[in-house]
Amino acid sequence: MGIRVAIVDDDALIRDSLKLILDLDQEIEVVGTCKNGDQAFELCSKVKVDVLLMDIRMPVCDGIIGTKKIKEHFPNVHILILTTFQDDDYILQALKNGANGYILKNTSTDKIRQQIKLIHSGAMLIHPEIADKLTNMLKDREERDLSKYNLTKREIDIVKLISEGASNREIADKLFLGESTIKNYISSILNKLNLRDRTQIAVFYLKK
Repeated sequence: MGIRVAIVDDDALIRDSLKLILDLDQEIEVVGTCKNGDQAFELCSKVKVDVLLMDIRMPVCDGIIGTKKIKEHFPNVHILILTTFQDDDYILQALKNGANGYILKNTSTDKIRQQIKLIHSGAMLIHPEIADKLTNMLKDREERDLSKYNLTKREIDIVKLISEGASNREIADKLFLGESTIKNYISSILNKLNLRDRTQIAVFYLKK
């Protein structure tokens, strides 16, 4: 039996085109097409679906809400977001709601077929452009979370290096600063965070 796939997109042309393409693969069986998240939910309640190709922006029920509903009731369904949108909030919400992958519609058809098989095997897939964006988003969020303690960007860099086990000399070499300057920074960090030593700094960072 092939991988049972459903296509969820409000554009009929895209649904039909993807179905034609996927039907050419003997390892894939298209068991249904839907135009919104609610229809996808109904389909999953009636037939076995292994992988859902899910668009983001759709009327009635979009891909974000659709993913959440389906994952809550059918956790074994693998959801691969296939969209043209790279909006930060869409990416985070889709992954937070349980999507197993996020790829763009400019992905080649051969690649889409391959990624359906990878998703079905348990892999997590993120389009390279999205992966770079996600890394930057998480980095920005991390820095915002630490900056609320009035740490400067340089102090945040030092906190990270301490958490990685770097010595004062190693931190100084990496940041092109003097070792005495690093000691002053660490004193400032300890004071701002109300901590006693660098071990507590490392624990604080890892907890945050």
